[in-house]
Parts: sequence; C-alpha cells; structure tokens
Amino acid sequence: LAADAGGMTRRTAQERHRIEQDVSTELMDVLVALHHPTRRWLAELLWVEGPATVGRLAARTGLAVGSVSHHLKPLHQQGFIEPAPELARDTRESWWRTTPRHLSWSVEDFEPDSLGRRVADQAEVENFRYQARAIQAWLKGMDEAPAEWRRAAGATDSLVKATAEQTADLHDRLDAVLSAWTQEVQADERGRPDVVRRAVRIVI
Repeated sequence: LAADAGGMTRRTAQERHRIEQDVSTELMDVLVALHHPTRRWLAELLWVEGPATVGRLAARTGLAVGSVSHHLKPLHQQGFIEPAPELARDTRESWWRTTPRHLSWSVEDFEPDSLGRRVADQAEVENFRYQARAIQAWLKGMDEAPAEWRRAAGATDSLVKATAEQTADLHDRLDAVLSAWTQEVQADERGRPDVVRRAVRIVI
C-alpha cells in the first residue's frame, strides 16, 4: 500500500467497497431498529416520560410484556436505549431508559436498487407515516388541552421556488434554531423542574 502526501494510507478499491458495505449495513440495521412503528413508539415514550419497566411500558401501550421485550432488544442493540438496573427494586424488574443519540441519514447513502436503498426508502415512508399519525392524535386531543396550549401550538407552511442549495441552507438554518431552542428548554427544565410542561413535537 502506498502512502499519500498527508501520510494517510490509501485503500484499495476492494477495501473501500468493503468499508462502504460495512457502513451501509450498520446504517440499515439502525433504520430497521428505529423505524418500526412499535419500536419508535416505545423509544419515544421512554424519551418523553422517562425510564420505565417492561411491565409499565406494556401497560402504557397495551402490548404484551413479551412483545415489549422483543421490540426493546433491537433498540438496545443499536444504542437507542440502555438498561437502568439501579432503578430496580428487585431482580424481577427490568428498567430501561433512552440514550442520547442523533440520527441523520438519507436514501442517497445507499446505492440505487440495493437492499439498503429499499430499506431506507421504506424507513422514510414509515417516518412520515409515524409523524402523520402523531399529528392526527394531537389534533384529536386538542379539545382537551388547556386554552393557553391551544394558542401556543400551531403550524406554519410556505411554498416557494428554490434551488437545491437554498433548500439545503433552509434545512441547516432550521436545524440550528431547533437545536438551540431544544438546549434552552432542557436547561430550563433542569433549573425549574416543577413547571408544568407538555411534550412538544416539531417536524421540519
């Protein structure tokens, strides 16, 4: 193997292909784990409501205990949740909590007509379906929400012609605003834990 001017070792075409395949396979496993609607639901419950036992998640979702355990396994394997044994009162309790993990991906991460591309396409569809169901549930429950929450919540849309570069720039700007806002909200929650709060979903 030859070394380039920067001192980095160049990889052969075969090695580059193997590495790309490893990355694609890893990402595919992550997408399969998270974008199953039941697993997405369980991960979201742990994120919003905090650590819970398998039994509590089963009662919360109406799923069988065995089904909950089955769906938690791939979430754990892919690093979205982790055991919380220190919360257990005895060895019969199985506690779980979420782990901070940022996931960003694109169908373009996979070669056209590949298995990974088909998985990514389906994950994208499931992601939008999940968001649509969540918004429908939110609209259904709005009548029961306090008036100040109904006034605070809302939706904004815009339709304008733009280039690919401008569209990417918009996404980056919105992502930066959302990230900064999220950090402020989480810091405020740590400083004022007794303030009434509700889960807020942002879709961009």
